[in-house]
Amino acid sequence: MIGTEFIARFERFCPQSLAEVGDPVGLHIGTLDKPVKKVLITLDVRPEVVSGAIFQKIDLIVAKHPPIFSPVSRLTDDNPQTKMYNDLIRHNIAVYAAHTNLDIVENGLNDWFCEALGVTVDNFLAPTAEVPYGKMNFDLPEKPESLLTALNRLNIFIDQQEGRQEIIFPRADLTEIEELFQTLQIKILAQSSFIKEFGLGRVGHLEQTVTLENFAKKVKKTFDVKDLRLIAENPQKMVEKVAICGGSGQKFYHDALKQNADVYITGDVYYHTGHDMLADHMPVIDPGHYIESFCKEKLADLFNTWKTQENWDVEFIVSQVNTNPFTII
Repeated sequence: MIGTEFIARFERFCPQSLAEVGDPVGLHIGTLDKPVKKVLITLDVRPEVVSGAIFQKIDLIVAKHPPIFSPVSRLTDDNPQTKMYNDLIRHNIAVYAAHTNLDIVENGLNDWFCEALGVTVDNFLAPTAEVPYGKMNFDLPEKPESLLTALNRLNIFIDQQEGRQEIIFPRADLTEIEELFQTLQIKILAQSSFIKEFGLGRVGHLEQTVTLENFAKKVKKTFDVKDLRLIAENPQKMVEKVAICGGSGQKFYHDALKQNADVYITGDVYYHTGHDMLADHMPVIDPGHYIESFCKEKLADLFNTWKTQENWDVEFIVSQVNTNPFTII
């Protein structure tokens, strides 16, 4: 498998264009124009992660957090951070990051959080983008394997609608899809266009109301954290509507208020912002930023599905290095 082939498939699922403005997603180090046999999946790119990657002869690291957030003025070995960059270059290890685009995309990190917590998603938390999309109804051929394979590579899936087949797709793919249907001699029955909204975080509901305290305990158990912080006037308050934004999402708590969420889950809440949340009667569960490591196994499952579909000769490895900078004692 060539690196560009794998990343093209990944970006069909998680386009860079969905990332927030200024977010440094994409390729950070090395080249994708090379054969890739081993891919390491990690939350953070830290020196200990890179040491393990070198030992395991990794060709490509896929990280949730970009390794370079600020400009680098010198690449010297007397600084652990820049030595890490040098080590990656010396060993020809490419580094690719999917950050806020993985948070925003449908069936991405925040949806995975909701699934784990038993939250049925109703909406996103804060709008980020409006993208032109299309809808197409058509007759499915008797032998649909070629169509299904081609659409799968575009991250487009067929849905049944009143006996007809339907796909929803970015309008940017329209020409490619029309050429595909023409090649396979598939009759298009109807087409339409619409604007699809994307956003950070999710808002949804629980199947049954529970106390805030018990729900916080569920969050703690689900994400296997030793402790979490609860901002609440009344831990016995009943909750049903849940807002969540992985990572550092304290600035979006007003969006949770606007959507009448009973509780908001996010990390890295500042002390004074906690006071503001109390004053606004917004209960908040802060399980920390590191719960985003949840994405590693989910990405591995996704990548291995593609490996089977595309018959890739590649090994996907989940980093076992704990990159949480905080130790609870």
